[in-house]
Amino acid sequence: MDFSYSEEQLEVVELAKKILGDQTEPDRLKVIETQTDHFDEKLWADLAQAGLLGVAIKEEYGGMGFGFETLCLLIEEVGRTVAPVPVITALVSTAHTLQRFASKDINDSYLSDLVCGRNLLSAAMIEPANEDLARPKTRAVKVDGGWSITGVKHCVPLANRAKRVLLTAMSDEGLIALLVDPSAQGVTLNRQQATTPETQFEMILEAVLATEVVAQNNSAEALAQWMFETTAAAYSAMATGLCEKMMRMTASYTSQRHQFGVPVATFQAVGHRAADCFIDVECLRLTSQQAISLLDQSADASEAVLIAKIWTGDATHRVSQASQHLHGGIGVDRDYPLFRYSLWARQIELSCGCSAELTERLGQDIAAEFSHQQHQPA
Repeated sequence: MDFSYSEEQLEVVELAKKILGDQTEPDRLKVIETQTDHFDEKLWADLAQAGLLGVAIKEEYGGMGFGFETLCLLIEEVGRTVAPVPVITALVSTAHTLQRFASKDINDSYLSDLVCGRNLLSAAMIEPANEDLARPKTRAVKVDGGWSITGVKHCVPLANRAKRVLLTAMSDEGLIALLVDPSAQGVTLNRQQATTPETQFEMILEAVLATEVVAQNNSAEALAQWMFETTAAAYSAMATGLCEKMMRMTASYTSQRHQFGVPVATFQAVGHRAADCFIDVECLRLTSQQAISLLDQSADASEAVLIAKIWTGDATHRVSQASQHLHGGIGVDRDYPLFRYSLWARQIELSCGCSAELTERLGQDIAAEFSHQQHQPA
């Protein structure tokens, strides 16, 4: 079986490398970090012009029509460059989910404009003390003309710039997924400080009228699961690029840094630490590719996603720590780029659940499956 990427996928990677590499130099990133919103509008427009925002969007909406796997190759390159563009929330959590579950009318309304870079889409996946998309505290009450939404969502990326925000809420009829206009009456946006400079908001909804229903009941539960799994897998892809870059940056620095007349990289302890990073990166790559491949085929990926995200949390922590250690004091210097990767490593480590939480969930799933098999008739 041939596991290599197709020629089209490799072309997408090369195009992404060129555009992202040209516009993520440290001096440019410093300028973006001084802005009110951590968002590079020119880079986003260039990605749109190159067609990369629509890499996994169907051709009928102006996209390239490739799958989730190809989209994750783009996201891996974003991780490798820490580019200030919301590829995961806009292209995965929202657009990829809408394309799968929303009506054609909704997709016609938003996907084409997203592909062209004319609008942004975001997703509200986190609530205070609750990250279960399928059991949100946010309430939806049916009213004339739509649904009245009341609740609080946390860490909504670029909600102030988004045309619509995808969220889930509980109603008397069960779970419901809707699109909400963040500028609508009853919506309050409060800026939140994240580990990275990424622009995030607390989104307070007080009887907000929503008319665009994406999914209800069983379909909404499937949507919530899909949104979580694809988002978690996308973070694993981003972490792969991120960790590989930190590892290579560290290898380059320790090869050039001399102590006692020889490169630091020749010290056995340094070599062992760097080798552990290489093992972590390759294990992360394999586990994330397994999860991404299953999702790309619409196969059952629940276990693979949990394993990939557990590895993501552990690997980002260890590689970031080792990179900082082997760089010495310069690793935290704001004039040296490693600090950006370390901040993103920490945020990704905790996004969609930390490793301890997901390991517990994986154990519960395995125990439940074993118990079910034990009670099956022989």
